[in-house]
Amino acid sequence: MPFSDVIHLQQPQRPWAELQACSNFTFLTGGSHPEEYMDRAALLGLSGVAIADVNSVAGIVRAHTRSREIARLVAERQTFDRDVGLIGPSAPLECKPSPSAQIYNMPSLLPAAKIVLRDGFVATLLPVNRSGWGRLCRLISRGRLRAKKGACDIGLEDLLEFGDDQLMVLHAPPTEQVQVDAASWLSQARSLTRRFPQDVMLLLAPAYDGQDARRFEDIAALGNALSVPLVASAAPVMHHGSRRRLIDALTAIRLGVRVDALGRAAQVNAEQRLRSAAEAAVLFQAYPKALTQTAWVLEHLNFSLDSLRYEYPSELTEDETPADRLRRLACEGLEWRYPNGASERVKGLMEHELSLISKLGYEPYFLTVNDIVAFARSRGILCQGRGSAANSVVCYCLGVTSVSPEVGTMVFERFVSEARNEPPDIDVDFEHERREEVIQHIYARYGRHRAGLCATVVHYRGKRAIREVGRAMGLSEDTIGALSSQLWGFFSAKGLEASRMAEIGLDASDPRLRQTMALIYEAIGFPRHLSQHVGGFIVTDGRLDELVPIENATMEGRTVICWDKDDIDSLGILKVDVLALGMLTCIRKAFDLITVHHGVAYSLATLPPEDPDVYDMLCRADSVGVFQVESRAQMNFLPRMRPRTFYDLVIEVAIIRPGPIQGDMVHPYIRRRNGEEAVSFPSDALGAVLGKTLGVPLFQEQAMQIAIVGAGFTPEQADRLRRSLATFKKHGNVSEFKSLFLHGMRRNGYEEDFAARCFAQIEGFGAYGFPESHAASFALLVYASSWLKHHHPGIFACALLNAQPMGFYAPAQIVRDARAHGVQVWPVCVNASYWDNVMEPDGTGGLAIRLGFRQVKSMPEDEVAWLTSARGNGYMDVDAVWRKAGISPKMIQALAEADAFHSLGLPRRAALWAAKAITADRPLPLFSQNLEGECIVEPQVHLPQMTEGEAVVEDYVSMRLTLRSHPVALIRHRLTPGMGQGPVAAVAVGEDVAQGGNGQPQRVGADLQSNSQNLKIVSG
Repeated sequence: MPFSDVIHLQQPQRPWAELQACSNFTFLTGGSHPEEYMDRAALLGLSGVAIADVNSVAGIVRAHTRSREIARLVAERQTFDRDVGLIGPSAPLECKPSPSAQIYNMPSLLPAAKIVLRDGFVATLLPVNRSGWGRLCRLISRGRLRAKKGACDIGLEDLLEFGDDQLMVLHAPPTEQVQVDAASWLSQARSLTRRFPQDVMLLLAPAYDGQDARRFEDIAALGNALSVPLVASAAPVMHHGSRRRLIDALTAIRLGVRVDALGRAAQVNAEQRLRSAAEAAVLFQAYPKALTQTAWVLEHLNFSLDSLRYEYPSELTEDETPADRLRRLACEGLEWRYPNGASERVKGLMEHELSLISKLGYEPYFLTVNDIVAFARSRGILCQGRGSAANSVVCYCLGVTSVSPEVGTMVFERFVSEARNEPPDIDVDFEHERREEVIQHIYARYGRHRAGLCATVVHYRGKRAIREVGRAMGLSEDTIGALSSQLWGFFSAKGLEASRMAEIGLDASDPRLRQTMALIYEAIGFPRHLSQHVGGFIVTDGRLDELVPIENATMEGRTVICWDKDDIDSLGILKVDVLALGMLTCIRKAFDLITVHHGVAYSLATLPPEDPDVYDMLCRADSVGVFQVESRAQMNFLPRMRPRTFYDLVIEVAIIRPGPIQGDMVHPYIRRRNGEEAVSFPSDALGAVLGKTLGVPLFQEQAMQIAIVGAGFTPEQADRLRRSLATFKKHGNVSEFKSLFLHGMRRNGYEEDFAARCFAQIEGFGAYGFPESHAASFALLVYASSWLKHHHPGIFACALLNAQPMGFYAPAQIVRDARAHGVQVWPVCVNASYWDNVMEPDGTGGLAIRLGFRQVKSMPEDEVAWLTSARGNGYMDVDAVWRKAGISPKMIQALAEADAFHSLGLPRRAALWAAKAITADRPLPLFSQNLEGECIVEPQVHLPQMTEGEAVVEDYVSMRLTLRSHPVALIRHRLTPGMGQGPVAAVAVGEDVAQGGNGQPQRVGADLQSNSQNLKIVSG
């Protein structure tokens, strides 16, 4: 029997759509996710839902994505029911069919926005076509760009200017204000009806307070006065009535009060929810024309976000097409990268890549990235590309990346393919101190109407939810702090709340606490506000503000769109990540120092490759300060991994990650690499995927290939899995693919244990995925920083200090490691130091590090500029610094506390004594010159010298590091009896360090202790 004859769907009498649904992207107001509205609308049988947030379209893409997912699921169900039939016995023929859920209903998303003017006038705008959407985006952009972040300033004149091609649903003033504001409101409404005579309607929406009958009469009277039709809406703020309490909590957070004090701001009841057609018919039974008008609106709204056609910047020049220009630049780069001529393999790869890029029309994308990178190169800003298509011959020749494709293993089609009709993703890392120059260049090059940063949606997570919901519910700060302290205890393992609370003295059965915990769990995942992405840029050929609204960021000079990276990925919009990386700053500064002191110019691409001494250093885990492999976990793994080639570094970067660790792939790989376990492959098909990693999946791309080759995923299923693997995914879970993956692996003959471990790795990538393309780019920086550390340890440490804050280690540890490698480090000196740390000849043919003023706490760079420019032949005393440089007494005291006057023969206390005598910002004119003995000469003050321990403490207080004894060395004789009792024992330990060179922390401390016996601070 056909399934259509068995399933009896309860059809509404007329189409019904909700035209005014407020989602939680009206922050701290709406009580439901946009996706929840779409799911509930499908279940209730609605034909459409308009997500209309206040002066925002931030949540629309999420509803659109969910709408497409519902359509996909319905299509799968229809195909299954058609091919397989219904499951279970048929109902007896004599039984009357009962209504069932409308499982085939696919509600459409109606893009909209609730526009609130500066004077409180409200209208919901619904674009009828692409042009209307562009005008709505420009209207919101104008209001957002006028105001500070989070605010919007729109006037009636803006609504009149940008209201074309949209249906306009006016909101009547609240009932208690109808009489008072009727004249003003009518005047504004008439302005709109005259300007848009066919497009204006009046919203008929209940407030569920027992006064709706009178309210509807007043609204109908306003409609008659304006001669506009009424349109019905339930005006929901939640998809289901169960969210009422959460809305009250969010309202209390927004207003800064406790829930108990909300008063009329609280929800009257749980009625302001999404309604079915049957419920709407009851609500508006006295106004059937309003329901008819709603159906009319639904018929006339033809715009969908699917019709948004994103266009790359054309990158046209007067005499070249994008294809011609890309080919010319690639060929020029080929000669630049391969001065002795490229191999036939590389030439063939480049031709293949250019052909595929041309076929898919991606030339403008690569030219846009090239323009950004070329600007950085012209300014001397070091950069390095990574990502899907970055490790290609074309990107290598354009200078986007310095990873030679000859050492890589990536297949270009894996990311730029005809099967995936979407642009490749290229991330470009820039020096963290100079990235803002690149960002401002993009704004200047394309205009702020064509370029903007992506947003990042800040969601409620554990600690914030506890803090804000707890305060709204009236919990004490002590209770909130106690709950936060147990965050990892029970938020990661639901069901343990009662025992955890008992441990911290809380009663889990307390009604208020139990209700608070329920609201906290419910609030987690709710959007809190919008922030800016770390560097994801959207660049368009036309106006960006006709594609998506633009608004001001908190940071001056930045503008952002309201969609995050997942939203633009869903719509297939180009994003170029302009990211900041501290190690690039360090490497560039090290290259500059090598050029100055050794006369050799290096770049990432010209460093001597595959240096065995560099790999020997890494095998010893001598990697303090080295990019990516400086953590304790990496240091522990390096001697086991024993890298000897560049690709070993690629694996080293990727293997100590949640994916491989969670999938239990690390130990099998090491056993196979060390010959303790035979290399085997589950099948020949997977052998091609896993061959380079000895049969063990380590990279995100391999996990994807296993899903396709091993589990039989279709391209569409694999693409959905890829999207769910987005790094730090806010929503969604890769676990939904588990049964499909395991069933597919089992069907294709793979062992269940292997399949389970592979999927565990995929789940690990869902938390933090690391693809091979990124690992290859990072591996180059690992090698570059390792090469610098091995061959130029002093310069590397100096550059690392000048690039702070960054990395895993504090300046004290960097300095200690440099000294352990034989580098002399000289202290801050008022007559020799500059803002940056510099290299100075050490008198023996080598170079020593001179610490700079940047190491001194609270020392601003502009004050240092005055200090160094006025120095001349040097300062003679503390008073001279004040008179000549004109820096503030506070800064002079900071210099004294850092012992910067030691070269003048002034110990720290004497210098501080002299600095404290200076109280005025500038010398008085009468006393600004030497009075030739006419001044009062005060008697010399004799201050006690600081002990070694006091000096060490003051060093850490003022500079966060010391060149004196290691703090532990001062108590070594207590920790290890027999050590540190005399110079002979201490020198013996120091000699052991010099001979062994293992850099163990306690031995370095002992070495510093031995040196401290006769320590002489080297000055300028």
